[in-house]
Amino acid sequence: MTISLYQASVPVIQKSLTALKGVLAKGAAHALDKKIDESVFLGSRLYPDMFPLTRQVQIAADFGKGPVARLAGVELPKYEDIETTFAELAARIDKTLAFVGTFKPGQIDGQEDRDISLTIAGNPVTFKGQPYLMHFAFPNLYFHMSMAYAILRHNGVAVGKRDFVGGA
Repeated sequence: MTISLYQASVPVIQKSLTALKGVLAKGAAHALDKKIDESVFLGSRLYPDMFPLTRQVQIAADFGKGPVARLAGVELPKYEDIETTFAELAARIDKTLAFVGTFKPGQIDGQEDRDISLTIAGNPVTFKGQPYLMHFAFPNLYFHMSMAYAILRHNGVAVGKRDFVGGA
């Protein structure tokens, strides 16, 4: 059986970001239950030179919208990175899910060899569509989701692998 580029991208991103939103909801509930200001969690990081939770979620959302837009040759929506609450982060994920949900298979399928040009750390880089998705975009999406999960778990939020992976 063959899997299309659309099947490998849109549903995977939707499931991943939905799972991340669920992890954030558990973080918000934990903060409320323990009477801890949510800014404590949102500003937490695993190590001083790493991004805090808020930035991890923002980047994860960016790696949700970026791949499908680039594969389809569509302009990426710009987000301002101004979220300061769990609710605002959830809204960013919802906005990303709504954008990702607008894509149809015909926009993405067949784009495996499309040139995807980015600037990374000030350097221009060009990928082909499928390697960009599989070897750059997805690892980045999962990395930032993992860091968000780990920050919350480190701070006592009762999340597990099923929360990270999402529903079946």
